[in-house]
Amino acid sequence: MEWKKGNIYHGFRLEAEKQIEDIRSLAKIFYHEQSGARLFFLENDDDNKVFSITFRTPPADSTGLPHIMEHSVLCGSRKFPLREPFVELAKGSLNTYLNAMTYPDKTMYPIASRNPKDFRNLMDVYLDAVFYPNLYDCPETLMQEGWHYELEDPQGEITYKGVVYNEMKGALSAPDAILESHTLAALYPDTAYGFESGGDPEVIPQLTQAQFIQFHRQYYHPANAYIYLYGDMDLLEQLQFLDESYLRHFNKTQIDSTIKLQPAFSRKVEKVFEYSIGMNEQAADKTFMSMNFVVGQTKDAELALAGEILEYLLLETPAAPLKKALLEAGVGKDVKGSFVRCMLQPLFSIIVSGTNESEKEKFVRTVDRELKRLVAEGIDKKLIEACINLFEFRLREANYGIRPKGLVYNAMCLDSWLYDESPVLHLEYMSSLEKIKRALTTDYFEQLIQRYLLDNNHQALVILRPQPGMAAAKDQAVREELARYKASLSPAAIDELIANTARLKLRQQTPDSPAALASIPLLTLKDIEPRAAALPLNEKKEQEIPVLFHSLPTNGIAYVNLYFDTRHVPAQYLSYVYLLAEMLGKISTEKYDYTELSNEVNIHTGGITNEVAVYTEKDNTETYYPKFIIKSKAFVTKLPELAGLLKQIIAHSRFDQAKRIGELVQEVKSRWDANLFSRGRVLAVNRVLSYFSASAQYSENGMLAFYDFIAGLERDYATGAAEIMENLAKVTQAIFTRSNLLVSVTADEAAYAAFQRDFSGFYSCLPASQGQDESCPFEPARGNEGFMTAGKVQYVVKAANFRRLGYSYHGCLKVAETILSYDYLWTRVRVQGGAYGGFAGFESNGNLVFSSYRDPNLKETLTAYDETADYLRQFPADERELTKYIIGTISRLDAALAAAQKGEQAAIRYIRHISRADLQRERDEILATRRDDIRQLAGLVEAAMKQDYFCVLGSEQKLRENAGLFKQIRNVLK
Repeated sequence: MEWKKGNIYHGFRLEAEKQIEDIRSLAKIFYHEQSGARLFFLENDDDNKVFSITFRTPPADSTGLPHIMEHSVLCGSRKFPLREPFVELAKGSLNTYLNAMTYPDKTMYPIASRNPKDFRNLMDVYLDAVFYPNLYDCPETLMQEGWHYELEDPQGEITYKGVVYNEMKGALSAPDAILESHTLAALYPDTAYGFESGGDPEVIPQLTQAQFIQFHRQYYHPANAYIYLYGDMDLLEQLQFLDESYLRHFNKTQIDSTIKLQPAFSRKVEKVFEYSIGMNEQAADKTFMSMNFVVGQTKDAELALAGEILEYLLLETPAAPLKKALLEAGVGKDVKGSFVRCMLQPLFSIIVSGTNESEKEKFVRTVDRELKRLVAEGIDKKLIEACINLFEFRLREANYGIRPKGLVYNAMCLDSWLYDESPVLHLEYMSSLEKIKRALTTDYFEQLIQRYLLDNNHQALVILRPQPGMAAAKDQAVREELARYKASLSPAAIDELIANTARLKLRQQTPDSPAALASIPLLTLKDIEPRAAALPLNEKKEQEIPVLFHSLPTNGIAYVNLYFDTRHVPAQYLSYVYLLAEMLGKISTEKYDYTELSNEVNIHTGGITNEVAVYTEKDNTETYYPKFIIKSKAFVTKLPELAGLLKQIIAHSRFDQAKRIGELVQEVKSRWDANLFSRGRVLAVNRVLSYFSASAQYSENGMLAFYDFIAGLERDYATGAAEIMENLAKVTQAIFTRSNLLVSVTADEAAYAAFQRDFSGFYSCLPASQGQDESCPFEPARGNEGFMTAGKVQYVVKAANFRRLGYSYHGCLKVAETILSYDYLWTRVRVQGGAYGGFAGFESNGNLVFSSYRDPNLKETLTAYDETADYLRQFPADERELTKYIIGTISRLDAALAAAQKGEQAAIRYIRHISRADLQRERDEILATRRDDIRQLAGLVEAAMKQDYFCVLGSEQKLRENAGLFKQIRNVLK
């Protein structure tokens, strides 16, 4: 049909229509006359449809109101009166994305699905949730999702509980997050950005039910809403649904949600804060320092993109001059930057970690001197070309992994739309990029440095220094405060607290009624594709080297991944395999120094990265295939350059540069220090698997054992540099041979012909020799360890291998994974326990894993795992409920993948010997799962839990309180 500007379509006036060639979409901007809602539609042929509704939600304090509201509206609504409709959707929809996110100035509720019926169901549940939540008549919602006083008997201690309360205790245990929060407060003190929108655990308990209700009344109205639709859909049908089901029932009103500008500072500010480290941890070299600048407004699309490129140019690429100057000055062990554009006034940060407060003057002086030098002498034009090329490649490629492309465009449009500018502003990126390319012949970036960094008084120097035992001291202060509070209460008030706690627990433990469950729209098994999706894989050979070709449309890009077998590396050098992945491409080669190499890679390719992965055989963990993987991508026209660069990196990297390798060792150690706690669940999972799995024990060389390894290398580098360089060279020789190589190419047929031609000379750089397989003897680990951190929450993991206990894999285990993750563990560990999440995993190789995330508990969570078998024995679901779990399971199997991910997935299946028949068998078993199949899994789970393999990474206090559970407790940081 023909759309005309100014016409009304189901209450929506079409305000503008525009073709956006950069993202191959037709944009339509609408305004709903009656309610005041705004709507933006991107029309294209993408079947992975996206819907979101976003509200401007500027916080007025740090109680975490926007964040708690984000959780709470999804806890039951007018049409869907369940305890948690969100969980029901996660259990049983075909969504390709389902989430909700709180930003410093907005709250976003996005969904995606390729199934039209499912897409409408998800829209309906989300719209009802945001406009008609049950929280007005249910005080337990705030108690559960936000915070409450917990007291179960008159003699007990009062504690704080709540999902967001514990989530933020975990989030604000990470130094990076603490630094970011303090930086926003320092730079934007008079605006919403000066508050912690996620919630400060010290402030969250100040939030009242009245404030909670008022916040929803104030902001959750269509007149404050930004509705987004993307993909291949009948727009008229969607507009009719939005109007008739929701928007026509509201009248537009004036809502003051304007995001206010922070007035520029007349002089720079300096702030010093503290973060907690372990009681006995050394404080030296653990300070963070950052220089932070407010850079214009994000409504300036050119400046926003230029700011991102400038930050990468100065601080991220191995050729980054400011990073290099700071490292050479010895200011810290690692340097990184960030450019945050999802706010009205973007933030540019220069961050140094692994330093000391005494280095402050040197830090400021070095930054100032280097920036002035760059302005005076000019930035290397090749570096500028490299960085612009990389950003253009990323934008054109539009490969965002598991995130739907439409969701990324949603975030981009909000960077202008939320601030009363056109939503197309940032989507037409080529216009901005062409202007930025003037930097190749002018002093474009030098002027940006002068204006926004050197001459900008709206900046803050923020220092975050370590304080041993601060977390424990704060926890003790909270306990004393709560004890005083309890002492001030009358017996009647104490009884009321106990009654409130009991009422909440009763609500948490009471199942939803069949009528409430039936309110959630549900697909049927007839809506499910019964056939397992085929991924293209054509086995070829090039010069006797096996090549997997995945014929897929890739918009002129070739993805070339090199999988090198590492079984020829002796056991004593395995940690060096993981270290090598951190080094290759960042050290000099025979032809290029490391800065030149970085520029060449970014000029000619979309990136070359390394990783180590250990793939198990499909049906056991004792047979495994460790791979050193080099991932690369380039436009097909640049394949000759890609082949040449890979040859340089693989065959001609220089391991004789002690200074550069030492810098990288320090950088790796520093990043582990900063990110270790946030990776806690992944690290604890692999650690517990290593107690009984040979493949996981191999992987441990890149996990917690790698942290111990890199800490030792850094400590002894002055005396051990020669040995490190020698060992890296040995590992390189053992890995990079023709006989170890498997190549995976994802591209179209024409591109493969170009690959054959352009890579024909590549293989000669690899020696043909194959060393002996070095068996890495599996030695059972000590087991049941507790790793102490300065964090305030735990990651609790328990695991076993059911194949080793005589059980076999069946598709119904995947259904059980969905059931346990979204019902039993969700209720026990998250809803009742207050953790952010509880998860179950069953793999075809026999691994069974139960894990928690940002968990205030320890022993109670282990008990919940142990009682899983009792739940399974009594599994109560009727046919409708079971169908829901089956659909949710299929949804996770059928995740929407970009071409690059499809190629990688096909290669992994090839390595693990997973056939199409295996996948079809698993799918058939999932679709045929019955209630008795789930109940019969109780024996498997019970036997697994009796193996009693567990590992916990968490707070020192909680681990010491439960010391009797562990064979060993130790500090994790060094």
